[in-house]
Amino acid sequence: MTAHGPHPTAGYPWGPGPSVSFEFFPAADERRERALWQALRQVEELSPAFVSVTYGAGGSTRTGTIELARRIAAETSMRPVAHLAAVGHSTAELRDTLARYADAGIRDVLALRGDPPGDPRGPWTPHPQGVEYAYQLVEIVKEAGDFTIGVAAFPERHPRSADWDSDIEHFVAKCRAGADYAVTQMFFHVEDYLRLRDRVAAAGCDTPIIPEIMPATDVRQISRFAELSDAAFPEDLAHRLEAARDNPGEAHRIGVEFATAMAERLLAEGAPGLHYCTLNRPRAALDIHRAVMGAASSDAR
Repeated sequence: MTAHGPHPTAGYPWGPGPSVSFEFFPAADERRERALWQALRQVEELSPAFVSVTYGAGGSTRTGTIELARRIAAETSMRPVAHLAAVGHSTAELRDTLARYADAGIRDVLALRGDPPGDPRGPWTPHPQGVEYAYQLVEIVKEAGDFTIGVAAFPERHPRSADWDSDIEHFVAKCRAGADYAVTQMFFHVEDYLRLRDRVAAAGCDTPIIPEIMPATDVRQISRFAELSDAAFPEDLAHRLEAARDNPGEAHRIGVEFATAMAERLLAEGAPGLHYCTLNRPRAALDIHRAVMGAASSDAR
């Protein structure tokens, strides 16, 4: 695998060349906590650029997000990127969370408007003392101190955007407000990422956009996630996974194979890195990473 085209470095906090990063979320109980830390230690061996810690709908895991990110900063060699969602919070509460992040040694946040609690597809209503748009949240983070700021990008357009022009306008506004980089929502067609990147570039914005890789190994789970995010799930992949519904090993192989091919092409097209959604179970992501790195080593010979 040979990467073609430049890997952006301007404003990109992890240096030149493609990065690798992983997403986790706070565990709900002690058993899951033990499994989570086992997963984090596995990922740590790869020296990722960062690991992100998600923020539950409506801020439901805010305390857990802060604590997990704090422990990662204190107990591992990894760089935690803590999610910060505007939904359900006043500006005072958002500033308080940022202060708690800073006190815990966390200097990197992913600033998101966030989904409504209960029904991610429901109407989005800003907090009476909060913000309406993500770029306003970026401004709050920028004012709060020396944070590295990531934002979201949508290869298939934000579900609430009326058209592509307005979607790109909102994205560029976040970048101009101070975003250093972006991470995409899940997607399954490389062309969608490339079109987004080209539209952003045509708007005069060079903020690096890291594609998220969601390993599709469970057809029921992944179909639900795709429905919630409005991601177009490939019919052929869905049929193959459905046929392997009762064969987890085969479903794993199919999902890893598909995501590996996708990851290799994204890097070949100049993506600045890969961000793996692990759902706290990184086996598939690690298998994809090893396959991608193996292909890269082979191409380099």
